[in-house]
Amino acid sequence: MTDPRRPLPSFFPRQVIEAGTNRWDWALLPLVLGLLGLLGFGATQMSQPFHLGQQLPLTLDPAWLPYYLLRTLLRMFAALLCSLLFAAAFAVLAAKYRSAERLLVPLLDILQSIPILGFLSITVTGFIALFPGSLVGVECAAIFAIFTSQAWNMAFSLYQSLRTVPAELVEAARVFQLSGWQRFWRLELPFATPGLLWNMMMSMSGGWFFVVASEAITVSHQSIRLPGVGSYIALAIEARDLGAIAWAILTMAIGIALVDQLLFRPLVGWSQKFRFEESGSSEPGGSWLLAWLRRTQGVRATAAWLGAGLSRCLLWWRLPDGNAAPAPARPPGPGWRRAGDVLLAGLVVAASLGLLRYVHQEAGWAEVGQVFVLGLRTGARVLVLIALAALVWVPIGVWIGLNPRWAGRLQGVAQFMAAFPANLLFPVVVVVLVRWRLDPELWLAPLMVFGTQWYILFNVIAGASAVPTELRLAADNLGLRGWLRWRRFLLPAVFPSFVTGAITASGGSWNASIVAEVVSWGDTTLTAQGLGSYIAAMTSAGDFPRIALGIGVMCVFVMALNHLLWRPLYRLAEGRMHV
Repeated sequence: MTDPRRPLPSFFPRQVIEAGTNRWDWALLPLVLGLLGLLGFGATQMSQPFHLGQQLPLTLDPAWLPYYLLRTLLRMFAALLCSLLFAAAFAVLAAKYRSAERLLVPLLDILQSIPILGFLSITVTGFIALFPGSLVGVECAAIFAIFTSQAWNMAFSLYQSLRTVPAELVEAARVFQLSGWQRFWRLELPFATPGLLWNMMMSMSGGWFFVVASEAITVSHQSIRLPGVGSYIALAIEARDLGAIAWAILTMAIGIALVDQLLFRPLVGWSQKFRFEESGSSEPGGSWLLAWLRRTQGVRATAAWLGAGLSRCLLWWRLPDGNAAPAPARPPGPGWRRAGDVLLAGLVVAASLGLLRYVHQEAGWAEVGQVFVLGLRTGARVLVLIALAALVWVPIGVWIGLNPRWAGRLQGVAQFMAAFPANLLFPVVVVVLVRWRLDPELWLAPLMVFGTQWYILFNVIAGASAVPTELRLAADNLGLRGWLRWRRFLLPAVFPSFVTGAITASGGSWNASIVAEVVSWGDTTLTAQGLGSYIAAMTSAGDFPRIALGIGVMCVFVMALNHLLWRPLYRLAEGRMHV
């Protein structure tokens, strides 16, 4: 018989040429070429000439929705890549260096408390100035806005995973005398991969949730609407076109399904090999694309060659002697640590005094007090809604995570529910509240947690799916049932992941208050008194001093909540993992 493998051109690496190709490689070729072609077409559209004041064409014709979907997905994937790089840098620095942790963790608290509108009002002018006469500047501003809705939960997830690596794995790394970088690449990153992937899914869904605010940008009192699904939704809401909204929902569902099937489902199936257990996963990955890729020859050989090259690049720092570990770095003395704390405290005090002086001159102390009262109202809504969401989604997330077959079936549904923008509920909410004369102060609150409760669900699913099979069997052999099983086994197992999800859900709910406390449908607007509605009103009016006041107060509330509630829970989770 003749060898069915087809040779490759000589410019391929030797191991790839030796592997050859089969029919699965050639069947995959159109998909790869199609994706590359769409990427190139979208990149050319995003770099067209543009001048401030120019109106970009936008229509409610459903025939344009595939093009709008392409533009939106390109922005989301660019933001997701930036978020992944940011999360890796933040988590490594914060988890490895105590001095960096004291600075970076509060900084991340501040960043996640700044709403998307706040980021856009500050950064959009700078991005446009970087690329004069080109649409790239506005696209970068939109990508950065989507980045701010994706990065924080990924950073917290990776940071939490690095801080809660089981003690036996850390001891094994010491026995094998791995360097810091080798330990990260061989142990910590694989251990964190399952949770990180679920948070990447949540990040994509978060980008969909805020896509309207990201693609409709206001600068110099001029509105710029980039072609995309978010701008289409905003235009449909203004026109009160229910048919266009239905087309937008269908387009979102198609886009989420494509991303799930072509990216996340194969990655989740691939990540099963990183589960912390002695026996392999008994459940298949459930991805047709992953099964397809595993049948190829040339693609697998190319991937192995690229992976080996990446490993050589990243693991260039090796131990000079296989029998001796490098001398540990000398930790800074107490004097240097105190000096760093004093410097950090001085910078915080100076920034706070500058902000207070600025606010006093522009707004006055009476308005500052009123804004703090509005913050208390919004904060009460956030705490109540997070508690209710935890009661609902923690049991559901544990059940899904412990049943991988159901996790695969519900993965796409959960992504769609998490990605559903609150703006699309405005018609129903306005009609119901006006028809039944319901109080907006109470009934607009659920919109705040509608898009953020999924942080809790996704993180709990990730934590439950990472529970070793041996531990589940031990719980069964010990006869743990009912509440005892939850109290002694399930809740402690998912507690670190729950805390990560609750932190990001809390910060996301504060941001979502800007969308949820002011609801419009055509000419009808309903408002709930709170910090979110205050910032939305000041942003619409272009009152920068009061925008700064609202954002500053939101930062104070988020940081106080993190330090008084979530940080102690984080330390409790770390203590449980290192017992």
